Amino acid sequence: MTKEEFLRKSKESLKKILKKEGLLTQELETAFDKVPREEFFPEESKENAYLNNAFEIGFGQTISQPSMIFIMLKELEVSKEHKVLEIGTGSGYLTTLLCELSYFVYSVEIIEELATKAEERLKKLGYNNFRIFIGDGSVGLKEFAPYDRIIVSAAAPEVPEELVSQLKPGGTLVIPIGGYELQRLVKVKKLPNGKVITEDGVMCRFVPLVGQKGFNKLRQHSH
Repeated sequence: MTKEEFLRKSKESLKKILKKEGLLTQELETAFDKVPREEFFPEESKENAYLNNAFEIGFGQTISQPSMIFIMLKELEVSKEHKVLEIGTGSGYLTTLLCELSYFVYSVEIIEELATKAEERLKKLGYNNFRIFIGDGSVGLKEFAPYDRIIVSAAAPEVPEELVSQLKPGGTLVIPIGGYELQRLVKVKKLPNGKVITEDGVMCRFVPLVGQKGFNKLRQHSH
């Protein structure tokens, strides 16, 4: 079996898992089909791209488990007219899915090397409806606010007020909230009248959001 065939088969079996878990709306399925997840993995581990696991991408960061990414996207309910703020670019895989699903994506990554690599990948894949910034995502990105949707791929001790204030009335924010080891996925909705309601979702495990409104420093992971 060639590498291409192997990847195609593993992509199909991951898709079956996501469908069985009820995570693929029509739009999400189209985005999943179009984005080659293996492009976000180094050459030597491309064969792992379609396993339903999280993988380390260096600097103590991970590319999230596919099912968790699609749980978040399903909660986010993003559509073509939305302007999205993503906190934690990481490998750029979620950024690319968001480019497929929304009108424009602003993404903030604290680790410069990850931001640079992600930008190269997205450009190589032909996307131009995004901008990646290097900085403290826990305070959002004020200059382009407000956003229709905000998605955070790192855990915070509580929902950062700055992010809520940068959300448009009628907007949705999805973020993992909790401690270092375990969190709960929280969906924050800002009603048209400005009132904010939060709903608790599934338990999850994310790397800490580093910054003023997150955890103050990266916990050193032992490898």
